[in-house]
Amino acid sequence: MSLFFHQRRPLGSSRRAEIAPAPADITRPRAGRAARGHNSHMVRRPSRRVRDAIAAGGVVMREGARGPEVVIAGREGMWVLPKGTPDQDERIEDTATREVREETGLDVRIVRPLGTIEYWFALPRQRVHKTVHFFLMEATGGDTGQHDHEYEEVRWVPVEEARRLLTFDTYRDMLERAIASAAAA
Repeated sequence: MSLFFHQRRPLGSSRRAEIAPAPADITRPRAGRAARGHNSHMVRRPSRRVRDAIAAGGVVMREGARGPEVVIAGREGMWVLPKGTPDQDERIEDTATREVREETGLDVRIVRPLGTIEYWFALPRQRVHKTVHFFLMEATGGDTGQHDHEYEEVRWVPVEEARRLLTFDTYRDMLERAIASAAAA
């Protein structure tokens, strides 16, 4: 027999809690969060799986008329650095140059590695931990007008403008690493 606390106060009596049998349509709370009073009436969701993902991209820089410039890619008001997922058995460096070429329309070469950024995002029934390897790159040819369909616009901008436009702090941090690395060369 399930029990729950029920306030039963006959007129004129003092307030006191009495234990009464639970009605047939009430079930006992589950252990865990429900036992601590957290949404005991809610159905428990199945746990999400965690998956690791890897990507690679580049910070493509050049010396412009008024100082250093960088290539950024934009879609729906978001501005990012070009990156993408490796094909099967593809080396990270090859992924970075291929993805930058596809997403920007530029032919590039790697100057040096810049390190990684990491972040989390959620998919249905899955949490993803993503590590992105970035490289300082320089353009050897191509045209930003030849970028693929993934972005609405790809353009060269002064680094000051890129600092303002890049949507995520992790991309701004990677831009700063690239600027420092290029200056040290």
